[in-house]
Amino acid sequence: MANLKLITALRNTAPFRAWRFFTRWLRHWLPTGLYTRSLLIIILPMVLLQVVVAAVFMERHWQLVTERLSAAVTRDIAAIIELIQTDPEEDDYQRVIRIARERLDLSVYIEPKSALPEPRPQPFFSILDTILADQIREQIGRPFWLDTFGNGALVEIRIQLDNKTLRVFTRRSQAYASNTHIFLVWMGGASLVLLGISILFLRGQIRPILALAKAAESFGRGQKITAYSPRGADEVRRAGLAFILMRERIERQMEQRTAMLNGVSHDLRTILTRFKLQLALASDNPDLEGLDKDVDDMQSMLEAYLAFARDDTEESVGTLELRPLLDKMSTDFQMQGKTLRYDLRGVEELHVRPGAYSRLIGNLVANAARYANTLDIEVRKAPKSITLIFDDDGPGVPPEAREDVFKPFYRLDEARNLNASGTGLGLSIVRDIARSHGGDVTLDDSPLGGLRVMVKIPA
Repeated sequence: MANLKLITALRNTAPFRAWRFFTRWLRHWLPTGLYTRSLLIIILPMVLLQVVVAAVFMERHWQLVTERLSAAVTRDIAAIIELIQTDPEEDDYQRVIRIARERLDLSVYIEPKSALPEPRPQPFFSILDTILADQIREQIGRPFWLDTFGNGALVEIRIQLDNKTLRVFTRRSQAYASNTHIFLVWMGGASLVLLGISILFLRGQIRPILALAKAAESFGRGQKITAYSPRGADEVRRAGLAFILMRERIERQMEQRTAMLNGVSHDLRTILTRFKLQLALASDNPDLEGLDKDVDDMQSMLEAYLAFARDDTEESVGTLELRPLLDKMSTDFQMQGKTLRYDLRGVEELHVRPGAYSRLIGNLVANAARYANTLDIEVRKAPKSITLIFDDDGPGVPPEAREDVFKPFYRLDEARNLNASGTGLGLSIVRDIARSHGGDVTLDDSPLGGLRVMVKIPA
């Protein structure tokens, strides 16, 4: 109990709430696909490693080399200043200028003493300015002025002497490790090559998983699978072989059930035919009217049971024309003195198993015809789905019973009409057919005051 209170208290702390918010935000923005997640698993460590290597390289190598080059240039300038101060009577200092040009690769100008220009604003990232200025302060210790960006290839240094101003021009590469970008280019290029290899490898590993998922989805929708064969890594092959064995077992069970139902159907229909024949041969007897009606009810119930248990997965996917089907059902409604209206919204046909989906629509229309006087059918098309909406003005279904009505043999006749015939399988068949197409059926209140049935399937 104490541990539970402690855990509850920790969950209410600000760090825990912040961490929970961060994890939710991260889950929201991270990709959900296996392919992209696998790429991130490879890319993120690679990027972090390169950032660390680049940071260490910049800190240790680039800065160290620049310090040594700047120190060498500053020592040369200090030597020139020593030569100037050693022979202060020389007017043109040609010997010093020649030595600087030929031996030190520096362009030197000795001018009368003048005020140094205002310091230039340093850029955000100026490793050369900082290191070279520190070296001049440390080795020379005189007032100076730097210009490292006025001429991209040269660096100008002005140093005030006792009665002169020394101007020195040196190549930027003498004081700065300017070829560091080559390392970055090689590192980035190698990363791109590795990333390309990773993408090709991952695509080859992901394809078998996607093929297995597609085959399982097609089998779940009742479509025939002919082109699938296990491939890829050993684990994926094992999963594919397990799926194939499972599919074969299910298909064998379906075949056995279909064969059994066909035999039962044949035997029961034979007996019912004999009953009907005997009743027809009997003379008109009022006592036999109830028996005749019972035989008809048995016939209809038998057909309903067989329709519920029938295996429709062997039916191939085709095209179902909606308008002719609904026109026929509308005519049947009119013959019963009722109204059926439909709005297809430009959806004239569905790519489904025609026989099964016709039975789905027929069951919903038959239910509306039994309990309602008006039925409106509307088809709505979304980018990835198609929804058929059935609205009637019947008694509807209570919210607490909307899930129970999909159970086989469940009936609401106690609240409606005890004399109405039915088996309680109509909506069960509807849901089975919808789910075999990858969709589902939901119930809601209708604007007409009755029941709204929404059948959604993938487009």
